[in-house]
Amino acid sequence: MIDLRKHLFRTWFRLSRPMTLGVRAAVKNEAGEVLLVRHTYVKGLYFPGGGVERGETVVTSLGRELEEEAGVRLTGAPSWVGIFSNHRVMKNDHVCFYTVEASDWESTGINPIGREISEIIWCDPNSPPDDVTPGTLRRLREMVNGGAPEVYW
Repeated sequence: MIDLRKHLFRTWFRLSRPMTLGVRAAVKNEAGEVLLVRHTYVKGLYFPGGGVERGETVVTSLGRELEEEAGVRLTGAPSWVGIFSNHRVMKNDHVCFYTVEASDWESTGINPIGREISEIIWCDPNSPPDDVTPGTLRRLREMVNGGAPEVYW
């Protein structure tokens, strides 16, 4: 009876308080530029990334999303930056953010431009394009200026 009650409580808790979790990364090249992507279904430039699927770790999810969206394969460990509330966009959404140094990735050799991604660019983090999203711009400024990151994406 206790196991059934525990199972029912956990199920109710999951359904009544759903939370989403995503991952993104600032992938750097040898010149110190960062990779940004433009999706076909939303406006603006973003760090590559996406949702963490059931059964995935955040790092596994990050690797999958980088391959799918940017044609980048992790060859080393990404560096943890933090977890950020994305409540401005969707209530109870969170983003795990990482940096990936130039020595910790390689090209997959597959061009991801197509159904989901319409453009991939490398930009100087000191002078990003005008249409980077607000969350992306906050993270770029924190990378350049240092200091404690804001809690919101």
